[in-house]
Amino acid sequence: MTLASDDITLLFDQQQQHLDELLLLLRQELAALASRDITTLEQLTVTKANVLEQLQLSDNALAKHPELNTVKQQEWFKQRVVALDEQLEQCKRHNDINQQTLEQSQLTIARLKTELLSSRGKSGLTYTSKGKPTVDSKGKGIKA
Repeated sequence: MTLASDDITLLFDQQQQHLDELLLLLRQELAALASRDITTLEQLTVTKANVLEQLQLSDNALAKHPELNTVKQQEWFKQRVVALDEQLEQCKRHNDINQQTLEQSQLTIARLKTELLSSRGKSGLTYTSKGKPTVDSKGKGIKA
C-alpha cells in the first residue's frame, strides 16, 4: 500500500468508527423512546447531530483526496465501500424503526388524550376546526 492508500484507509476507519457510534446511539434512542425518557432523547439528538457532522466531514475529506481516482479501482477499496454502505443501511433501518416507534407513541398519546377528554366531560366534548377533540369548558352562564 502507498501513502495515499494509508490516508484513505485512515478515513475509512474514521467513517467506520462514526457509523459504529451512530448505530449505538440509535439503539440507545430506541430504549429512551420505549421508556419515554425525554432528557436522554434530547442528549442523544445533540450527540447524533455531532456524529453525523463528523461523518460528513470525513466523507468530504475522502471525496477531496487527490489519489481517490487512482485507488477507486482497487479491490480493497471496493470492499471497504461495500462494508460501509451495508453499515449505513443498517443505521437507516434502525432510524426508520425509531421513527415508527415515535409515531406510534404519538398516536397512543393522542388516543389517551381523547379518552381523558371524553371521560372528563361527555356532554362538553366537541371538536376544533382541525378535527381535534376538545372539551367545551364554557359554563351555562347566568342569564339576567
